[in-house]
Amino acid sequence: MWRQGAFLKLSSYFDETKEELRKCTWPTRAELWQSTQVVFVAIIIVGIFTVIVDIVASWIIQSLVA
Repeated sequence: MWRQGAFLKLSSYFDETKEELRKCTWPTRAELWQSTQVVFVAIIIVGIFTVIVDIVASWIIQSLVA
């Protein structure tokens, strides 16, 4: 008995999810490409910042230890 109730709930969940996905507005190819470029630039900036902080921290630690 409980399996039928669980199956109905799961089926209802998937039906509602499909309906909500139909309401979504998906980005155009151009918007998606622009967003991807923004993410890549952000990754590069954060990577450069991380390398700089690592170099400075290493220099400070080596100065304190030496």
